[in-house]
Amino acid sequence: MKQNTKHAVSSFRRVSLITVIAVYILILIGGIVRSTGSGMGCPDWPKCFGSVIPPTSVDQLPKNYQEIYLEKRLAKNERFVATLEKLGFTEKAEEIANDKSILIEEEFNPVKTWIEYLNRLAGVVIGFLIILTVWKSFPLWKTDKCLPIVSVFSLVLVIFIGWIGSIVVSTNLLHWMITVHMILALLLVSLLIYVYHRSGRLQARKGVKMDVPGKVEVLLLIGTLLMFVQVVLGTQVREQIDIISDSLGNMLREEWVGRVGVDFLIHRSFSLVLLGIHVLYFFWAFKYTLRRSQVNLWSQVLMILIILEIATGMAMAYFGIPAFLQPIHLLVGSLIIGVQVLLLLEIREHKQFRLNTN
Repeated sequence: MKQNTKHAVSSFRRVSLITVIAVYILILIGGIVRSTGSGMGCPDWPKCFGSVIPPTSVDQLPKNYQEIYLEKRLAKNERFVATLEKLGFTEKAEEIANDKSILIEEEFNPVKTWIEYLNRLAGVVIGFLIILTVWKSFPLWKTDKCLPIVSVFSLVLVIFIGWIGSIVVSTNLLHWMITVHMILALLLVSLLIYVYHRSGRLQARKGVKMDVPGKVEVLLLIGTLLMFVQVVLGTQVREQIDIISDSLGNMLREEWVGRVGVDFLIHRSFSLVLLGIHVLYFFWAFKYTLRRSQVNLWSQVLMILIILEIATGMAMAYFGIPAFLQPIHLLVGSLIIGVQVLLLLEIREHKQFRLNTN
């Protein structure tokens, strides 16, 4: 490999890795926003109370600020509803148009405002990092066209995620929109992990001949898909918790889980199914892969994360959903999916290496 290409690959991998880490930090911050109820700390988007730097006191706002920003949100929602109708999603459009909770405008809270503001700043940093990733991918066009193509798609996706974030604000944290926002964030981090891993093929790496049975890959793929489902179930449980906590004035935390009902029971039971699948996967990975291979090492990390995820889930269920555990639980679940994606790529690479050397 030419020296210029080596440098371009190293530079691209460094930036893409930093971007992956930054996205996970943003997911953690998003969890903090959710657990502190700061999602509407800024009632407009992309600015916060019409300013690049938000106010620190209600005295800096006009007396009728709630009416002002409610009108702005409603105008944006009308455009969004019209778009949904044009796309054929008439039921969702009617749901948003008739949702009275959207009309509620929160009072200014400086702590919540600045928590949400920091969340947005982190989003801006992610945007610049994605742009830098795209820029760093262009020199690799002749070597691997897939890298710049996927990088550009990631940039388009992050712009779309930003737009969805603005809709989340304008609809006053409409629950299913938050779920869509989360799923898109997981898709983004998966794409970034893919380009980071794929670019590693362009570097001189010591090949390891390793026969990984197809059943190991299939089981891990099933576990990954089910983990995505589990994250969606978790967001639905969280949505129910939000409704219950609001109805109880954010008090009686020990009763929240008991009032969720069947959604929580499904989420809890599903975690046991996932544990069983990953225990079997870990046993097979330990049996069929080399002890110091990337597959084996990342499989150990995966099991640690699975156990930690279940432990934090149990702690929230039995200790009244402590606010500090909610973002940790979300982050660990997101990390699990990232490690699963990385493992699938590693297993696929070993299989391809095996085919190429035979």
